[in-house]
Amino acid sequence: MRRYDFIISYDISDKKRLRKIAKLIEKDAMRIQYSVYFYHDSTQEEVTKLLEKVCKIYDEKRDDIRVYKIKHKGLHLGSAIDLENPFEFI
Repeated sequence: MRRYDFIISYDISDKKRLRKIAKLIEKDAMRIQYSVYFYHDSTQEEVTKLLEKVCKIYDEKRDDIRVYKIKHKGLHLGSAIDLENPFEFI
């Protein structure tokens, strides 16, 4: 199976649902901003399973959840920070 990186973002209107969804996503993905996560080296099936769990919690009329597949061909990151050593650039 082919593996990809994904960006998952959300806008959840209710604080209780927000906490539940955040905890669920944080089990598999790394938070990079308040409502943005990086899901590394995963299959589309793994992301689909995660979203099936999330869909049981979120309110489709009031909330918004988005998933973006990162295509590495042509992707260029200028510099990055090692989160364990934040003062050392990679």
